[in-house]
Amino acid sequence: MADMVDRSGADRNDTDRQGETIAGIIVAAGSGSRAGLGTPKQYAPYGRTTVLGHAVAMLRKAISGPILIVIPPGDEDAARGAIGDSGAISFVFGGATRQGSVRAGLEALAALPSPPTSVLIHDAARPDLPGCVAERLIAALRERSGAIPVLPVVDSMVEASGSIMGAPARREELRRVQTPQAFRFGDILAAHRAWEGPPSAGDDAQVLRKAGHEVALVDGDARLAKLTFKEDFAMPPSPVPAFRTGSGYDVHRLEPGDHLWLCGVRIEHDRTLAGHSDADVALHALTDAILGAVAIGDIGDHFPPSDPQWKGAASHIFLTHAVRLAEENGYRLANCDLTIICEAPKVGPHRMAMRERLAELLAVDISVISVKATTTERLGFTGRGEGIAAQAQVLLMKAA
Repeated sequence: MADMVDRSGADRNDTDRQGETIAGIIVAAGSGSRAGLGTPKQYAPYGRTTVLGHAVAMLRKAISGPILIVIPPGDEDAARGAIGDSGAISFVFGGATRQGSVRAGLEALAALPSPPTSVLIHDAARPDLPGCVAERLIAALRERSGAIPVLPVVDSMVEASGSIMGAPARREELRRVQTPQAFRFGDILAAHRAWEGPPSAGDDAQVLRKAGHEVALVDGDARLAKLTFKEDFAMPPSPVPAFRTGSGYDVHRLEPGDHLWLCGVRIEHDRTLAGHSDADVALHALTDAILGAVAIGDIGDHFPPSDPQWKGAASHIFLTHAVRLAEENGYRLANCDLTIICEAPKVGPHRMAMRERLAELLAVDISVISVKATTTERLGFTGRGEGIAAQAQVLLMKAA
């Protein structure tokens, strides 16, 4: 077994009280077979790591004292592989029951040159520990020898006799118990050593209570749900961002003609923009910006120039398609900022008509539409009048 190592560090969210050491025990000695994963569930993939790796990482954020993991005999290599590069971690082999495993962990901590003053005893199967729960548990130890996180029971409750309903149970008097459970180290160690009940007490708080100590209840958290069945192991999806940004850039070559299209507005000019569609460079840039904001490709993915059906097509079709896809993904336009880069034609006389047309196509108020124009001081292909470029930025916000 590896030696216990004190891993205190200034870069940690330290909830330890001044002059005290709070250690952690993670119980990971079960077979985890109910999950049906083909491997003990503590070593199963979870997010970017494993169940055990995530549990260690979250507990490490909560305390700065030593962390000890209780594992099945012979599993040290598997456990280290599940944790990865997690610094100094110690392992202890567990017993035949959870209570025996916790006792082994407590005795290992007691054998340290400086045993901890408090300990959080946690199940690897509850890997996602919010820091606020740890803070509440540790604060409660100022008044009590132990503290546990709990959630209210919201469903109606009844007693059961096999498959037959019995008397109602008062849900107001019931709580759902989670881990980690926090204890003053000397008290929980003495309570385990003095235990004379059945081999399994249910949890460590019951062991402490049997020894005559009061156990405080603090608010738990739904994130501490226990991973039991196979479907539990998919991490919940990340919250949908309130805002998303996108940018688009497009260029089209100028060639002889009598008009061109910019922002869905026909402009009389002695040159035209060459392209498979109507070559509205501004609408193409804006379309790409919206598609990019919701990460669903670019204009070429949705309207490939190799497809003859888009030959000469009006570019507003592309833009309204992008808006519809954004809406299907739960977003609407907050604002857009479009810059047209050219020497000619002059954009200023047409700017208001462009803003009005864009507001119509995007189904937004004209106040959130910006159209600007600039030149490149006769430098580059736009400065030489060879083509027109456009760049667009958009902000999308989550639809109500």
